[in-house]
Amino acid sequence: MSRPVPIPRSLPMAEALAQSSPLASLLQRIQESEARFALVRSDLPGLLATQITPGPLDETGWTLLARNGAAAAKLKQCLPRLQTLLRDRGWADVPIRVKVHVSRGV
Repeated sequence: MSRPVPIPRSLPMAEALAQSSPLASLLQRIQESEARFALVRSDLPGLLATQITPGPLDETGWTLLARNGAAAAKLKQCLPRLQTLLRDRGWADVPIRVKVHVSRGV
């Protein structure tokens, strides 16, 4: 008769993130991207805010994801104002990229 294999103790998510510097860095960048978007979202005209989601933030810039080309084009017109808003609120001045991200339904 074989002995049962002990199941390793699972870590709570916060503890796992704290123990892994790459994961902690990823979490920090995700939170910063969401915080930046929370600030600029209210400054987007009309229903444009519903067509945009925050994307990755890395050392080369911040990406905003548009649901379609028309939203991306309108967002690009707003970029100078959004960058000024972020800079005025103390965020690091990084380039903002706009990409079209079409979600595929199941």
